Amino acid sequence: MVKVSFPALLDGELYVPGLSAEYVAEHYGVPLGDIAKLASAENPHGASPKAVEAVELGRKRLSIYPDWTARHLRTAIAEKYGFDPDNVVCGSGETEVISMVIRAFAAPGDAVLMHYPCFPLYRIFANCEGRLPVYAPMGTDFEPLLDQYIELLRQAPRIAFLTSPHNPSGRLFEEADIRRVCEAANENTLIVLDEAYIHYSETEGGMELLREYPNLIVLRTYSKAFGLAGLRVGFGISNNPKLIDPLRRIKPTWNMGQMQITGGIAAINDDEHVQRAVKTVVEMRAYVGAQLEKQDGFRMVPGSRSNFFLTEILDPEMDSTFVFNELLKRGVIVKDGSDIEGLGSRYLRVDVNLKKHMDRFLSALAEIRKI
Repeated sequence: MVKVSFPALLDGELYVPGLSAEYVAEHYGVPLGDIAKLASAENPHGASPKAVEAVELGRKRLSIYPDWTARHLRTAIAEKYGFDPDNVVCGSGETEVISMVIRAFAAPGDAVLMHYPCFPLYRIFANCEGRLPVYAPMGTDFEPLLDQYIELLRQAPRIAFLTSPHNPSGRLFEEADIRRVCEAANENTLIVLDEAYIHYSETEGGMELLREYPNLIVLRTYSKAFGLAGLRVGFGISNNPKLIDPLRRIKPTWNMGQMQITGGIAAINDDEHVQRAVKTVVEMRAYVGAQLEKQDGFRMVPGSRSNFFLTEILDPEMDSTFVFNELLKRGVIVKDGSDIEGLGSRYLRVDVNLKKHMDRFLSALAEIRKI
């Protein structure tokens, strides 16, 4: 009988994405236009208009193989941030770059450090590749306990993931914290700074630190602030070509199609669209926090600088799965903390979106509280 390389490929954890609006409309009879989809961290204003227009140009080249390194896209990204195009690698979403990083820089049995909880795909990819996830704890409200993280870092894992803003808490790592990590790391440890949600923090993030730390790589995505989750574009960038060359060799040869390339080139400079999304998220994040303070039974966990936040369920008679299902009946999709290892049954992860969707979420919680 043919055997798989690692047991996790047969019986390991599967990623649990947010439900679709179509699923909720079909199963709960809620009109599609009324559903508040708050579980996938999508852009409240949709796709970058510049990208939508540019994708049409890519459609005209569907019979032609794209450049296998997505050279024009790498150049646009490099010019945006002031780096050499050869120090950029592109992936079909940032998640593909994460999988490439784990395969390239950690051998089977090697340790991969991450927070607990964390973005599940760090753990899932590591397990499926036979690598060993190592977990750094977080505080009562999921604040990063940097001393504990650095203590584990000194054990020289091959890869150390640092997610800023953190998923699922939304907590931001300040520049000084990232510097502490980079300076504490063994020279053989790759520091992976995942900045998928960085635009919503209203900071520049850690891109400039690449010029100082040769064992640092920054990952970003087009799925969030640029609104291109359905196009699948992400990238890794470093100032050290020795970190990028292995990824270019390990990636699928033509992993970026013509529309991904043209859309990504256009979107990277669509600052107006990004700022519109950031403005909405920042305003609505504060609005929902203020409104939840007026409700009994639920609490916004403080500290989010992302386009999602954690809601803690204070009523001991309810758990996250109960509230999750009751929200679905009312046309609100969130993420059940029970589906996120390390989060647990007292929490929901909730996106920040347009006011009408946030009001629907708040109204639904008020109704559930009365059950």
